[in-house]
Amino acid sequence: MKTFRSPSNSSTITGFILLGFPGPREEQILLFMLFSTVYLLTLMGNGSIICAVHWDQRLHTPMYILLANFSFLEIWYVTSTVPNMLANFLSDTKVISFSGCFLQFYFFFSLGSAECFFLAVMAFDRYLAICRPLHYPTLMTGRLCNILVATCWVLGFLWFPVPITIISQMSFCGSRIIDHFLCDPGPLLALTCTRAPVMEFLWMILSSLLLFIPFLFIMGSYALVLRAVLRVPSAAGRRKAFSTCGSHLTVVSLFYGSVMVMYLSPTSEHEAGMQKLVTLFYSVGTPFINPVIYSLRNKDMKHAFQKFLVI
Repeated sequence: MKTFRSPSNSSTITGFILLGFPGPREEQILLFMLFSTVYLLTLMGNGSIICAVHWDQRLHTPMYILLANFSFLEIWYVTSTVPNMLANFLSDTKVISFSGCFLQFYFFFSLGSAECFFLAVMAFDRYLAICRPLHYPTLMTGRLCNILVATCWVLGFLWFPVPITIISQMSFCGSRIIDHFLCDPGPLLALTCTRAPVMEFLWMILSSLLLFIPFLFIMGSYALVLRAVLRVPSAAGRRKAFSTCGSHLTVVSLFYGSVMVMYLSPTSEHEAGMQKLVTLFYSVGTPFINPVIYSLRNKDMKHAFQKFLVI
């Protein structure tokens, strides 16, 4: 196991301290109760979407298969951080093991990467449905949908393992305190014995490509969708087309808006409190909100929920 060395080499430590949201014991218990509730509701909301898609035959279409996979992803995405955060609220030491830190690091960023790819594929699906409605059944086949789903998962989990492995092999000196509620590359690289500008540059390049390639693809898809919708002669037809994309656009705006504030803001690295709040929003808040967005704006999903509840 990789060890953490103090400057004097007087002790050998095998973990880090995640400060999380420091405060008095009573406040920690209140935060524990709040995030426990949010976590359980997130699991129930996203789990309900998966069950509704599974049980309702009418939802066995590419759009809802992608949504069910996205909900499954959201369950594991929030699970990569919240259980450890909850344990830290009740812990006096707030220590996370070295291996635990880097496992969380890997799964959090891999699942986040997969989310970027899923959002792009879902935008592509909406583009085909609206801009190529007559050819949609022959273009977006079940086989293609399965290939796209598998590609999102594989690309997500293959995007960051090399830099994460390299960072895990570095030596860490001085303070072992991470002023965050999860193992993030910025605080971890700040704890290394020597600066690693090449590693920092590589991480920046990979993160930028991950954010901008799917985002530009999504924007391009919706630009074509907007052009097609504006050509629809009836106002009712335009409203129906926009309602089909509304939920997905809302989710994209919430996720990408917060992620870009976090990783592209020039002041983000200087304000630990703001970092934690923004990361909390896109890692915990959006998985909690997404089921509400998709269910409230979708009649088929509402009907499937009612059918599922009756069963």
